[in-house]
Amino acid sequence: MKGNKLYLVLTLIAGIVIGMLIQKMFFSSGETPAAQTKTEHAEESNHHEDRENVARLGESELKEFGIELAVAGPGKLQIHTDLTGEIVIDPERLAHVVPRFPGVVKEVRKKIGDKVRKGEIIAIIESNESLAPYEVKSLINGTVIDMHMTRGELIDDDAHAVVVADLSYVWADFSVYQKDLPFVRIGQPVEITLGPGIPAAWGKISYITPVVDEETRTATARVVLKNADGRWKPGLFVKGRLIVEEKEVKLLVPKSAIETLEDRPVVFVQTGEGFKPQTVVVGRTNGNGVEIIGGLRPGQRYVTKNAFTLKAELGKSAFGDEH
Repeated sequence: MKGNKLYLVLTLIAGIVIGMLIQKMFFSSGETPAAQTKTEHAEESNHHEDRENVARLGESELKEFGIELAVAGPGKLQIHTDLTGEIVIDPERLAHVVPRFPGVVKEVRKKIGDKVRKGEIIAIIESNESLAPYEVKSLINGTVIDMHMTRGELIDDDAHAVVVADLSYVWADFSVYQKDLPFVRIGQPVEITLGPGIPAAWGKISYITPVVDEETRTATARVVLKNADGRWKPGLFVKGRLIVEEKEVKLLVPKSAIETLEDRPVVFVQTGEGFKPQTVVVGRTNGNGVEIIGGLRPGQRYVTKNAFTLKAELGKSAFGDEH
């Protein structure tokens, strides 16, 4: 009887020892077999996702699609406000040439759009009183922008004045609303544009009206523009980008570098495997640049232009269309 009890005790102890050895062998990682399998599966899945979430393009393809790269780093971010305005003629560069005496137009030598020099003859008129011809001459160098005078016409008032304008310099007059007035100062730089595809120009505010217009409730900020090529035609509407603040930021990327992927702003970063969309946190922006306050590190190479091509490449891969 005692021998049977001893045998049972030894058998129980042996079972416990063997169980502990088996547990140590299988659970050495500190996880149950099910948890360990789940972790390995998640790592494999993340690795697979990272591998799939990479756009692969060769050097020739980058050149073909116009994809450009840069190294992430600091820059100056210009904070601006947008203004609207109009090109107008400087009144001091405008001349109204009025015939001195009533008479009959005998000769017209210039037409609207013609260039004239100071003292150059524009028309010849025969006076009604003396019947002697006299010359109508330009008072300034410029362009004939208005005239109402034809050969044989009888003229007797200033309605037949010839208007000559010196358009080598013009004004860009911008409307400034009350909310923007605190930020507008004489000497501030302004980028002036006519529209897409037309080169912009830079100027500085030279004058701000001391009072606000009663009807429009706006002040006028003026920029004097050089107009040697005649691009800035009086009457054209223009846009002004007024620089109100300039700040040095740790990371600045061009606006064209930002793409949206799954409702998240991303920047395509170059890695050893290809180009990977990296989620970023955006700070302040302007029309050209974006401050990055998270998600991108200084020194990383990223795509600055035509990143949408890489986004499209990821879309193709997601549908199983290998490049």
